[in-house]
Amino acid sequence: MKTIKVLVSEQRLELYDNDHVLLSSSVSTAKKGVGEINGSEMTPRGWHIIRAKIGAHAEKNSVFVARRPTGEIYDRALRANNPQRDWILTRILWLSGIEPGFNRLGQVDTMQRYIYIHGCPDDDQLGIPGSHGCIKMRNSEIVRLFDLVDVGTKVYIVE
Repeated sequence: MKTIKVLVSEQRLELYDNDHVLLSSSVSTAKKGVGEINGSEMTPRGWHIIRAKIGAHAEKNSVFVARRPTGEIYDRALRANNPQRDWILTRILWLSGIEPGFNRLGQVDTMQRYIYIHGCPDDDQLGIPGSHGCIKMRNSEIVRLFDLVDVGTKVYIVE
């Protein structure tokens, strides 16, 4: 059984198949730390599942807004022309909390907060907190992770 573990203190994501590590990747979680409240821009903790996989077969660096491809391919010129954008690239794994009252339902609902594991620009620094709540990965690694997991895969996010 495959499980993803996100170690916030290490800024690392690990994919396990039982006790065997299939993938270990540097990531970036929320700049504001961990927390579950809607609007906090923090990374939610606890047990989640992958609710949806978005972007299968999308070109590397494809730009997504509201989970839809914009038709744009990220490059530095696009970034320079859109400095305010939060870049969600290549693939999206949309998370849903499974712990009612902690990360599911009401003001703590991970899915309604649009928390994803997603690709980011290759020039974004990983290994340090820097997202708006999501878990950012290198594009090549999100493609690999995307291909190795299914909807329903459990994700554990721990400080």
